[in-house]
Amino acid sequence: MRNRSIAFVLISLFVWGVITYFLFLDRPIGKEQDKNLLTIQITKLESEVKHQIAINRELLKHIGEQLKKAAEKVPPEVKDTRKDPIQNYVHKAGERNQEPKEDKPKTSFSKETQKKTLPNGSPIIAVLVFSCNRITVQRCLDQLIKLRPNVDQFPIIVSQDCEHQQTADVIRSYKNQLLHIQQPDQSEIDIPPREKKFRGYFKIARHYGWALNQVFVEFGYETAIIVEDDLDIAPDFFEYFLGTYPLLVSDKSLWCVSAWNDNGKSGLVDEHAHNLLYRTDFFPGLGWMLKRDLWLELAPKWPRAYWDDWIRQPEQRKNRACIRPELSRTRTFGKIGVSNGLFFEKHLKFIKLNEQFVPFTAMNLTYLLKDNYDIAFVNEVYQSKVVSYSELKSGNIVVPGPVRIPYYTRQTYKSTAKMLGLMDDFRSGVPRTGYRGVVTFFYNKRRVHLAPGANWNGYDITWS
Repeated sequence: MRNRSIAFVLISLFVWGVITYFLFLDRPIGKEQDKNLLTIQITKLESEVKHQIAINRELLKHIGEQLKKAAEKVPPEVKDTRKDPIQNYVHKAGERNQEPKEDKPKTSFSKETQKKTLPNGSPIIAVLVFSCNRITVQRCLDQLIKLRPNVDQFPIIVSQDCEHQQTADVIRSYKNQLLHIQQPDQSEIDIPPREKKFRGYFKIARHYGWALNQVFVEFGYETAIIVEDDLDIAPDFFEYFLGTYPLLVSDKSLWCVSAWNDNGKSGLVDEHAHNLLYRTDFFPGLGWMLKRDLWLELAPKWPRAYWDDWIRQPEQRKNRACIRPELSRTRTFGKIGVSNGLFFEKHLKFIKLNEQFVPFTAMNLTYLLKDNYDIAFVNEVYQSKVVSYSELKSGNIVVPGPVRIPYYTRQTYKSTAKMLGLMDDFRSGVPRTGYRGVVTFFYNKRRVHLAPGANWNGYDITWS
């Protein structure tokens, strides 16, 4: 009883603190409260409180599980479950985690959320598709449903924002082949005046935060693949993620697996290297897999906008890397979106999509583990012959094997990248596809490393 009282008091104080904070946040002094602003703040408060309650619920569940484990260690001869306060607390915590029956999705998905693996031990990986107002989501969904090897192993959840009826009708037409959820918060977002034209990025971040919380907290999945509604996928899309899943679980220096190569244009990739994978310090996105523990880490500080650049910041990345392929397993067909086609005509539409099935689950991918990868990678890069761009372009290189083009300044990197046709931008100081500052690509039938000096000691965040 005492434990219950303490927990109730702490939770009550926390919720009251959150409510008090948001009610008085930005409150005008000496002026009449603007009704529209008040409405926005109340709506924002409601969304934030719901989000925090969901996280608290998950925390309570975790505490309950730990207490239950502790109770199991008590010798049977001294254990009286009728009077055991730990058992009573666990029981009540379990009751608090139960949602009202009418709020649960009336689909077979509710059965799978309690499972982490299939009977044969293979992981269950949810596929979370983000959609808004494009009926072309059908193109993406048709491919996912056609290519997924196992319905139970890869449940598809389509999260829709925008309340676009035609898009909703398309999604619902798939019936029990997927689960359709809709972002309930369609209120206007309080946006700084200078960022009004970027309103779409604020709505996307809000949608991502809500949907990821649904998948990992409400539905209880341990792993998810994030897909946007304008992506084509490769024949081995699911096989790629199944094969790399053990790496994500075992190597704590990894925080995602991505299907995307930012420099994966025809002419910059070896189109015969279907099975070649890399580590990268740059978060690629565009079809990526993450674990539930990462979401629980990021959720409390999830940004209001520009979530993908936010996740690339050192405070979030924490020196962790992602796996990415030589040949992309996704390709975007969405020219029109919040970015207004930025990069599409010059870059994105030229990405080479892998067309050959690779049996990744039957391959030994332990070379991608950090302890194995770093030594071999550094040796290959810095033992390769140094060449100039003109030598590379002309093809007048007589030595076999990979070559290296050095760079030492931000401007040198950008000018060289432009000449080669690479994306030349940085995010938090990290170049696209970079690992230890090295950008690896294929050019003129040769593996090339655009690399900093051998004494490289980390990314410079001012290179952005």
